[in-house]
Amino acid sequence: MSEEEEAVAEAEEIIRSQRIFLNHLDTYGGSNMGRYLASCTVGASLEEVAEEEEEEDEGRSAVEISPLKPKEGIYQVVGTLSQETSTKPDFAVEAYGTSSREELLARLLECDIIIYNITEDVKQIEEAVWAATAIQAESSKFEKQKVFILLSTIMTWARSKPLDPEDPEIPFTEEDYRRRKPHPNFIEHTNAEKTITKLGKIAKSKFNTYVVASGVQYGAEEKLLHYFFKLSWLGETPAIPIFGDGRNAIPTIHIVDLAAVLQNIADHRPRTHYLIAVDESIQTFSEIVKCISRNVGPGKTQKVPRENAFLNKDLTQEQLDELLVNLRMEAVYLKENFNIKWVAQAGIVEHIDQVVKEYKQSRGLLPVKICILGPPGVGKTSIAEELCKHYKVHHIKIKDVIAKAIENLEKIVAPKEIVEPEVVEEEEEEEEEAEEEGENIEEAQELLDSVKENMEQNAGRLDDSFVVRFMKEKLMSMPCKNQGFVLDGFPKTYDLAKDLFNLEDEEEEDDLKGKIHHYDKVIISDYVISLNASDEFLKNRIMNLPESVVAGTHYAQDRYLRSLNLFRELNTEDETVLNYFDEIEIHPQYIDVSKFEGLENRVIAKEIIKTIGEPRNYGLTDEELEEFERKQAEERLAREAKEKADLEQKEAEERAQKLANWEEWNKRLEEVKRQEQELLEAQSIPLRNYLMKHVMPTLMQGLNHCCMVRPDDPVDFLAEYLFKNNPEFD
Repeated sequence: MSEEEEAVAEAEEIIRSQRIFLNHLDTYGGSNMGRYLASCTVGASLEEVAEEEEEEDEGRSAVEISPLKPKEGIYQVVGTLSQETSTKPDFAVEAYGTSSREELLARLLECDIIIYNITEDVKQIEEAVWAATAIQAESSKFEKQKVFILLSTIMTWARSKPLDPEDPEIPFTEEDYRRRKPHPNFIEHTNAEKTITKLGKIAKSKFNTYVVASGVQYGAEEKLLHYFFKLSWLGETPAIPIFGDGRNAIPTIHIVDLAAVLQNIADHRPRTHYLIAVDESIQTFSEIVKCISRNVGPGKTQKVPRENAFLNKDLTQEQLDELLVNLRMEAVYLKENFNIKWVAQAGIVEHIDQVVKEYKQSRGLLPVKICILGPPGVGKTSIAEELCKHYKVHHIKIKDVIAKAIENLEKIVAPKEIVEPEVVEEEEEEEEEAEEEGENIEEAQELLDSVKENMEQNAGRLDDSFVVRFMKEKLMSMPCKNQGFVLDGFPKTYDLAKDLFNLEDEEEEDDLKGKIHHYDKVIISDYVISLNASDEFLKNRIMNLPESVVAGTHYAQDRYLRSLNLFRELNTEDETVLNYFDEIEIHPQYIDVSKFEGLENRVIAKEIIKTIGEPRNYGLTDEELEEFERKQAEERLAREAKEKADLEQKEAEERAQKLANWEEWNKRLEEVKRQEQELLEAQSIPLRNYLMKHVMPTLMQGLNHCCMVRPDDPVDFLAEYLFKNNPEFD
């Protein structure tokens, strides 16, 4: 076999079987990169650039790069877990728990490519260096080359001096890696990079090493930028914070693009052993946060002093260091040599729509959009409140929406006296915003005048066109788009539903089945609940309401009957609101409220929740969960302490009561004895008198006589004496 055939055979073997080790498969980076690599065909990134590299590097061996098209075969991903309690990811062939170094080394030697990510856990640096050293020591036994990739961070460049002091915007490239100066908190990362690079130079044909300096990672469920995404999504703050002036440039890369870089290294095995992995954007911290705020949150940002950032409990010191870094970097080698199907080549700002979509899907932050319909008095509002409370969504009522819209218009046209200093933008943006604000004021004033005039002409009511406009603006607001909403009794008619949900540029078409609706998927309700009951049931329910509740509302007898009759008229036609939803394949859930007579509406809400499912928003954070558990423990201890104190108090009261009862019983007993004694004494007086008169004198004489005579039998003597001297015989 010729040398060329041997090279081809060796390349085929490399492509045919590749096993990748990746540490911490259960972390943000490990899970996303592992999932991507597990879906990649071995050698797939060589397809488009193989010919070019073959021409440029004719002298390179087949081990370094294969000119062959890849054969079928998926990368087998194995690795370790960061937590012993974590389960093996579905994309991994094997997941190793914490084991001894000897066992781990044996696992590593089974792999063709070893990737150690040290961007998430500083403790992994020491293990990565050990692993590379141990594998290199065994390299003489290898039949084919093994590759070790250290995934590091651009923070090892954080304090590098500009290439040209007069032009600090010149970006760093891979060629400048020897001039890099690390951030003080990332010196260990730099030392690891140097060690790994040296180990790869000892026996390249058997053991090759690469260092990848990764930009700030984003995408999927988000990592570093998650703080800003979550803050924006929750909508609890009027402005999203920017630490410092926000002008620092942050090199970034999408987590999937980073995985693609690793795939290319595994396939290409380039000669350059230090690579920079960043996208082509040069975006500042301020631009990134503003973009997130506009597309997920309130649309405003707030600059806070840098020192205040370190008081933030949601961000670690390492994360703040990455956010405040100021670097301009260019991944020249990636662009010129790798075949990457970029997800976000132009950066997060340019691809924000896709990034936001990934974020919401990865974290399950899908809005819950519900529409509750039914006759007046059926319980729509109370059930809507229960659903809003359970799903943490927004309650949409017509009156509130109209009132809020008019209030906002009045705020816009009101003269601005003071501009809040903390919500400040760049000067150019301020000028643009001032121009837009001027146009907005004119439009708002015109709309406000039209609304007031319309309400005056209609006795305080507003035309459907204005109602639909305000309602659509509400449903398109960021809070409703993020969390969702419950529409309370709106729309009322088929035409209103079309005006509200259909796209504005819709052209009505007819097909064999009927009408086709091009509805707006952003605001359309995913669940439609139709509540109903007989008129008699509804009238009885309203009649049983307290007068204080009915007074001044549409539940008053004359108004309620008119509202009920109007609802029945609107819903007996062929084109009803429910028909509209049926036509767009959103089939309503029908609930007969009368079946739950005597029960609270929350029982009906539970029936609806069974259909819709679990909430789709943020649960408790680790800190909140810990606080919740702590409060529960405190409440349990307080409850147990209270129960114990109550028991002790009860026992003390019982003892006191028993003692009081004992004392009272003794007092009564003494009183009874005294009364008995007095009664005995009173009863004994006649007998004593009788004895003193008739018995005692004779008895005393007999006793005296007995004492003088002293007979042998005194009792018999006394008896005979009493018999002889009995006064009755005298």
